[in-house]
Amino acid sequence: MKNIVLTIVSLFTLVALNAQPPSVPAEKGTFFGEKFTAGNAVSVSDLVAQLQKLPADKKKVEVQLKANVTDVCTKEGCWIKIKGTTDKFMVKMKDHKFTVPLVLNEKEIIINGIAEEKTTSVEMLQHYAEDAGKTKAEIAAIKEPKKEIVIVAKGILVN
Repeated sequence: MKNIVLTIVSLFTLVALNAQPPSVPAEKGTFFGEKFTAGNAVSVSDLVAQLQKLPADKKKVEVQLKANVTDVCTKEGCWIKIKGTTDKFMVKMKDHKFTVPLVLNEKEIIINGIAEEKTTSVEMLQHYAEDAGKTKAEIAAIKEPKKEIVIVAKGILVN
């Protein structure tokens, strides 16, 4: 019986430890996800202009984007938000293949990935708010889907 209880406690501890952002430094030159050669990184306003030129049904572009991190998922480090032109943009990690540390917050980064203008559902917006540690009242106040630019990052470089 002791062995069963010890095994269960060990499994819960292991799961809890794995469901946290990594505790690693985020110094200049540090990569998260796939490494890439930082080339012609564009600004957030340049990305918005590129997407505006595309037809409504094809607002998707491969990009290297230079931006400043404003928020990091506090649960797992599985998404970040960056400073947009008028609002924050969501950055998801491609296929959840990598996570980022909380210390990435307020750093300048270069994101290598795909940017797309899309509509995020109320359910997903509430999920992101929960991950960000928002109160139940703040989460419940989200009642409308949001048209926004979402970037799926293959790799992130601390700039």
